[in-house]
Amino acid sequence: MGEHDESEIIEHHDDEEMEKRNRFRKDSNSLLESLTPSERDGQRSTQPSHRLLAYSDALISIIATVMILPVAHTKFQNTEELKDSIQLLLTTKIAVYLMTFLIVTVAWAAHIRLFQVIERIDDTLALLNLACMMLITFLPYTFSLMATFPNNVLGIVFFCACVIVIGLIQAVIVIYGFSRPFLLNEHIQMSENRAYYRRHILEIITKVPLMCFFASIFSFIFFQLSYVLLAIVIFMPYISQCLKWIRNKAIGGPSDDTPDAMLFYTYHPNEPLSKERVEAFSDGVYAIVATLLILDICEDNVPDPSLVQKEFGGSLFAALQEYGHEYLAYFGSFATVGLLWFVHHSLFLHVTRATRLMGLFNTFSLAFIGGLPLAYQLTHEFPSGSRNELEAIQISCVIIFFAGLFQLALWVTALFSEHETLHPYVHYGGREHAFMFAKLSLYPCVALGTFFFTCILSRFSAPIFHLMQIAVPFAFLLLRLLVRVTLAVLRWLFCPARPDIGNTPVEEGDSRLPFNDIVT
Repeated sequence: MGEHDESEIIEHHDDEEMEKRNRFRKDSNSLLESLTPSERDGQRSTQPSHRLLAYSDALISIIATVMILPVAHTKFQNTEELKDSIQLLLTTKIAVYLMTFLIVTVAWAAHIRLFQVIERIDDTLALLNLACMMLITFLPYTFSLMATFPNNVLGIVFFCACVIVIGLIQAVIVIYGFSRPFLLNEHIQMSENRAYYRRHILEIITKVPLMCFFASIFSFIFFQLSYVLLAIVIFMPYISQCLKWIRNKAIGGPSDDTPDAMLFYTYHPNEPLSKERVEAFSDGVYAIVATLLILDICEDNVPDPSLVQKEFGGSLFAALQEYGHEYLAYFGSFATVGLLWFVHHSLFLHVTRATRLMGLFNTFSLAFIGGLPLAYQLTHEFPSGSRNELEAIQISCVIIFFAGLFQLALWVTALFSEHETLHPYVHYGGREHAFMFAKLSLYPCVALGTFFFTCILSRFSAPIFHLMQIAVPFAFLLLRLLVRVTLAVLRWLFCPARPDIGNTPVEEGDSRLPFNDIVT
């Protein structure tokens, strides 16, 4: 695609955006004329919700990520078998971290959907949102109580009470927003079915508090059933969508009971999520994980002055040499976090619209990203060449593998609806598609290869792992050249007479089969 074609596409896109803005401005002016004087004064006191949403995303990303600290700061004895300790961790701290991360991100996703309906705020909505954030940030503590005292109903009651109050606050926000239509998004604001949207959204929001209410009651009767109900609450969107799909198949066709196209609160995998908020939340997780790494260095690797004077004759340089392998583990771990963020950043540069299913895979990837401080802690915790060091390095490889694998799954999900979710130049068969695929595949392949090499050459597990961490940044620098050379060799070997796909213009790209048609 030439520069002239790109400029025409951009200009055409700008014209469409300008036309939409003008049309929305006319509709808004007509709506403003229909308002009462008090409603007009209320509209003038509103402001965009960008800063409130940025604050909420930062708060939720912090509270979701810092739950890895109790896991990462677990101390191991050198004489203790790591696999036994890991089994204990998996049943307590790691399970608490993963479930807490999932619960908090479910609350964050609900917050996204709510403020995709309400696009402007006033002082009342800002205060209601603060109350909601206070309770969301309290959820990890309640879940920690549930995990530490699984047979005590108090943790379940606290958790259910928080979720019930959060749901009630969100219901009040919906009622308040629909009572002032100028706070709503353009689609609902101009719709004739606003009452239906209000009722539908309230029904969805109140389902979760209602189930938590029953869970709190059953906790006094049969508390095992309470945990089942709470699990249903967490996975309710996906259970609801599966039941709807089964119902539609049993009836023989889709049943759409909405008066017009419902864009939000549909539980459909392609339901849109705010791309900007997904990016902001992800950036917050990556930044916090990188910060946690240096906090460990500052806490554990500053020698005591009396020890420096007694054992090293006052030489600080000689004392710091004792921490050499820990510095190496820090720089390698930071490079891993930074490059995984770089891949995530590159991916979302090509994404035009995020969906619910893409957000789910992004959540899973971020959950493993949050486990990287644990990987850093384990890689320098044990003596060199020990069995525990080998198992710690293999655990780190598994964490990195799944963090990269779910990024790749996010990309594949976007390809299934590429015309709605991706820019044209990264569609299947486009010139940038192969490069993006190679960039996303690099960390899963390298982590998997490192895992198997450490199994074969267990004596050299630490050098192999650190070599991987050092080599991957250089691989990213040379990746575009390697992809071009590989594609050229493949074309020369298998299809020498085939025209260069990389130079196919975007207009011809529409004639190519979409990725989902090729798979099916």
